[in-house]
Amino acid sequence: MNSNPPSPSPLTLTSLPLFPLSSVLFPQGTLDLRVFEVRYLDMVRKCQLAGAPFGVVALAQGSEVRRAGAGDEQLHDIGTLAAIEQLHAPQPGLVLLRCSGSQRFRITQRQRLPHGLWVADVQLLPADAAVAVPQDLRRTVAALQRLLASLQARGQAPAALSAASTAQLDDCAWVANRWCELLPLPLELRQRLMALDNPLVRLELVGDILERTGILD
Repeated sequence: MNSNPPSPSPLTLTSLPLFPLSSVLFPQGTLDLRVFEVRYLDMVRKCQLAGAPFGVVALAQGSEVRRAGAGDEQLHDIGTLAAIEQLHAPQPGLVLLRCSGSQRFRITQRQRLPHGLWVADVQLLPADAAVAVPQDLRRTVAALQRLLASLQARGQAPAALSAASTAQLDDCAWVANRWCELLPLPLELRQRLMALDNPLVRLELVGDILERTGILD
């Protein structure tokens, strides 16, 4: 008789509204959005009222804004839940959002509704394991601290990064994710890095990029 408890089933969400973008949202990252398409205006207001997230997914093909005669949107399978932190409507038909990234997910089934909004059934992915930054990658942390100090001196550092804690700066996933947001990486590369299950490997790959670009001493 097997006395081991069964593994917990992955959590799933059904009919999660999606916001396809030409960018990638990382866990614990922030995202500012200008929302003006009808298919998204209603979605974000409903999400705010319900206190519910929506899903941000990167476009594999297509444009963020629907255009007549444009090809179909193709979406990457792995995205990130986005929670609305601030919502401001400066004029009719325009909403300004600030969102924060939380948990990653994998799309298991998707559907585009008649008015153009994508919804999906998704499987939530495990959060990145807490892995301390090893000694051979500490240079990536020092370089990030220098960059953040420079941005802060110019008043350009996001508030969440300016207040980075010692624990965050010693976490492979947090350091790698912040670099992925700050570096001018191609969309496909940024997506592949976000989708990696191993945060240490993600930071190692970021370290390679930093060395090739001369950012690391």
